[in-house]
Amino acid sequence: MKKIATRIWLLIFAFLVITVVFMYVLTDFLYQRLYVQDTEDTMIEVGLKLQTMYDSGKVADEFIAAIEQYNDYSNLNIFAVRNPRELSACVPFDIDYETLIGAEERLKLLSGKYVQKIGYEPRFDRQLISVVIPLVDQNRLEGIIYIYFPLAKISELANNEVILLFISAFIFLVVVSYLIYKGIRHIMRPLSELQNAVEQMSYGRYETRVPVNSRDEIGKLSSTFNKMAEAIQQEDEARKTFLATVSHELRTPISYVKGYSEAMQNGMITEQRKEETIQLIVREANRMERLTNELLQLARTENEQTNIVLYPIPLGETVREVQQILTHQAHKKNITLCVDVDDALIIQADEVKLKQIFINIIENAINYSYEGSKVEIIAAEHSGYAVITIKDYGIGIPQEDLSHVTERFYRVNKARSRADGGSGLGLSIVEQLVKQLQGKLEIDSVIEKGTIVKIQLPLMEE
Repeated sequence: MKKIATRIWLLIFAFLVITVVFMYVLTDFLYQRLYVQDTEDTMIEVGLKLQTMYDSGKVADEFIAAIEQYNDYSNLNIFAVRNPRELSACVPFDIDYETLIGAEERLKLLSGKYVQKIGYEPRFDRQLISVVIPLVDQNRLEGIIYIYFPLAKISELANNEVILLFISAFIFLVVVSYLIYKGIRHIMRPLSELQNAVEQMSYGRYETRVPVNSRDEIGKLSSTFNKMAEAIQQEDEARKTFLATVSHELRTPISYVKGYSEAMQNGMITEQRKEETIQLIVREANRMERLTNELLQLARTENEQTNIVLYPIPLGETVREVQQILTHQAHKKNITLCVDVDDALIIQADEVKLKQIFINIIENAINYSYEGSKVEIIAAEHSGYAVITIKDYGIGIPQEDLSHVTERFYRVNKARSRADGGSGLGLSIVEQLVKQLQGKLEIDSVIEKGTIVKIQLPLMEE
């Protein structure tokens, strides 16, 4: 596969070749148009003027002498003869009469028109242009005026300037080639650095970055690569943290279940403590099951397509169903669930996912609220959206933790036990589900005053 630098060199070489060909064609065109055509026009003009000196009848000796006298002072070669066959005695080269004046040329001369010829003459080693002017009397060709001129070559026109031209062109090509070489190296350097960085990334060195030294397309590409590398690095670190956390979360209950099971098997647990031990094993097994289900649900939620089917759902009915589900859990801490929902709100959503969002958030509100307090669930319309506000009066969340609460396995209070502190996956699942429902999630909190969670969901279009 060809490199970009090679392609650029080939493109420049192609342009140089095209330029040379174009200059050759242009030079030939100018030579033919400006020099050859101008010489021919001059010859015809002189010949027609000399033709006016001819009177009808025989071509007199005086006329021929006058033409020869004019030839002595002209830069053109001019002869007047009575018989065209006599030209061979006048011009310093052989003339083929049949070629010079054939049947068609004779008819043209008899009609009073001139004949123009151009061809290579070995004696002069160059092209020879000639014009034959007829001397006609009563449809008889009494004689001709023959004018010829050896055309100069292009190299002769340029003369000594040709060498200077070639030297200048060579120096110009050397300078241009050097500048192009430096320019291509300068342009290709960021791409080479980018290629090396990509290779480093392929080996797992996600901390690799490339310098951004310009604002052009390559600079933007380098900047985009750095952002991509940073995102991959963060994702890799999050993956490692996630795997480590999952391993840690599962290792503890597995250790409990394995240790107490082996103790019972080996008869190390007394009959009085067997019931307690079995309850502990069941509790840890349930915790493992809950953690596994939440992990599967989070993975499924992240992998699901965002363009899920949304259909009209009465918001008030769904909120009250969730209220009934969680009433028993709230009563354990003597917490009141206060619901204030506009029954006219019909949203576009998925009922299962919507209930799961409300259950996760309200469960958190109950778990982190003080006993005897309340949890308020308010829903109202705002700018074409249904805004659901869930407010508790609990321990609150520190400001430095608010931006991390939706991260997987993140716990605000690390000192709380896993039994009462949850797995740290609930809000991660909520965030993914809200995105799938084309909504927005906002969390605000004040320490010792409570937390407010706002969910914004699109209303059904009328």
